[in-house]
Formats: sequence, structure tokens, C-alpha cells
Amino acid sequence: MSNKKVLITGGAGFLGSHLCDRLIKEGYEVICMDNLSTGSTRNIEHLMGNDQFTFIKHDVTNFIHVAGDLDLILHFASPASPIDYLEMPIQTLKVGSLGTHKALGLAKAKNARFLLASTSEVYGDPEKHPQKENYWGNVNPIGYRGVYDEAKRFAEAMTMAYHRYHGIETRIVRIFNTYGTRMRIKDGRALPTFMAQALQGKDITVFGDGSQTRSFTYVDDLVEGIWRLSQSDQIEPVNIGNPQEITILEFAREIIELTGSNSEIIFEELPKDDPQVRQPDISKAIDILDWNPRFNRKEGLKKILDYFKEEVARLNE
Repeated sequence: MSNKKVLITGGAGFLGSHLCDRLIKEGYEVICMDNLSTGSTRNIEHLMGNDQFTFIKHDVTNFIHVAGDLDLILHFASPASPIDYLEMPIQTLKVGSLGTHKALGLAKAKNARFLLASTSEVYGDPEKHPQKENYWGNVNPIGYRGVYDEAKRFAEAMTMAYHRYHGIETRIVRIFNTYGTRMRIKDGRALPTFMAQALQGKDITVFGDGSQTRSFTYVDDLVEGIWRLSQSDQIEPVNIGNPQEITILEFAREIIELTGSNSEIIFEELPKDDPQVRQPDISKAIDILDWNPRFNRKEGLKKILDYFKEEVARLNE
């Protein structure tokens, strides 16, 4: 495996940077490509100077050039939180369409395997629960969230088209809510928001009545699932997530207990098209990849508490 080379687009982001670590560990030479619109060099600074690692600042919606052979492309470039894709709607659509097209074109030119980072958001506000890969979803294409949901749905369609028409080896992972170190504390998602509010003793803001559910996956589990999928023969999408479902209100209370905070919970209006339920059916991942999450939510949250304490301290410097 020592001569293998991988390109990770969005490699300076939360998930991408963890994948850089894992692929280096697996013996790959890693090229990390990111325009730093939501990623950060802080996430990869520990890899600078490593002979197996190269960072290229580049927007993948433009032509992508990589010298030499390439064995694998992990396409993770995209804003991934509502606060980001609502601020950058056009860029989100472009990276899901043009960026995916450019990355697939490179895979074709290099005869490289291609893995697309898709999302549970392709299921929209689901009418089936839990969500299986054969469910086509319930997405509002003209809603505010549609810029992300439809970008990923288009990216999946493009990926399958390249597989069927050009014979490219492709893989698609549908990622459910994931947490871990290197999350941006102000990225707008529930977990970092609740952590920051609780650690600062501020009111915790829950949207709606908090009865909507989510399923949270520890980043090490997700990375393991992605690695196994990348090495498998599975062409069609695979859910990778932790089916341990919890309501957002219960989750807020869990964060308060974990942090020992005196925060109060307050309620705000539910954003339009916010999914009411979210839970992966991971039967396919279990059967095909022999993958199951190792960490339950409470174990994972304990592992990242110190990280969020440090991030909150940085905010107050």
C-alpha cells in the first residue's frame, strides 16, 4: 500500500482532516485540497512537513490538476452545516455539481476509484423511519435547505452516471450527523452550539419543541466506515451513522449534565423544512462492510469535552 496516492477534496475540513490522518496511517500518500471557505489549516497543521502529505489550496469547482498517478479520490468538498450553506447557497450548489463533475473527470483521467461524501439530507424530511438506502426521500427543492440537499442528490446522480457510462469505480457514503474534534464551534449545528452555550453558562437554544430527533456518530466510527466502503466492491449508496436516536430536547439536557452547566433551555421557532426525524438503517453497512459503530453517544461526548473546553477558551481570549 506504500505507493498508493489519494486526493481528499475538502481535506482541511472537520471530516476531511480526520480522513487525511487515516489514509496516511493506511500508507497512502495524501493530497489534501481545500479552498478554506469552511476548512482550516489548523486541522492539518500537524501533518505539515510529513513526507506523505501535501496541501493544495484550490477551489474544486475549477479544473483540478494533480501530477502523476492517483489511486483514490475522496470527494468531501462542500459546506456541510445550515449556517454555511445558507450563507453560501450558490457555492454549495456549485461544489455539488461542478465540483463533483471536475473530481469525477479527474478520476476518469487517472483511472482512480472515486468515493462521494453524500448525506442523510438526501432523505429530506423523511416520511419513512428509520431511513434505508432504497428510500428516495422527501426534499423541498426550492426551500432554503434545498441548496444542500439537491446538490448532494445531484452529486449522487452524477457519480452513478460516471460509473454506468464511463465505467469509473465509484462509492457513495450517506453520512449521518457526526461529531468529534476539529468541529467549528460556530458552525451552527446542534452539538457544537449546545456545547458552547453550556460551557459558557448561556441559555441553550432548542428549535421548535425539541421533539425532532437526530442520531449522532462519533468521528472515529464514521472514518472507519468510510475506509471500509472505499475498499469494498459496493457501488450503490451506504448509510454510515449511529442508529442511537435521541430528541433534540433530550440531547440538550444531556449536554447540560455532561458539562455540569447551569444553563437553561429556551425555545425558538423551528426553521422551515427542518427534518422531524433522522435515524439510519445500517443493515447494509453491517452486512456488506461488517461495520458497526463502536462508541455510544455518551462515550463519544466524554472524549470530546476537553476539546470544546479549549475551543471556548479560545473564543474568550
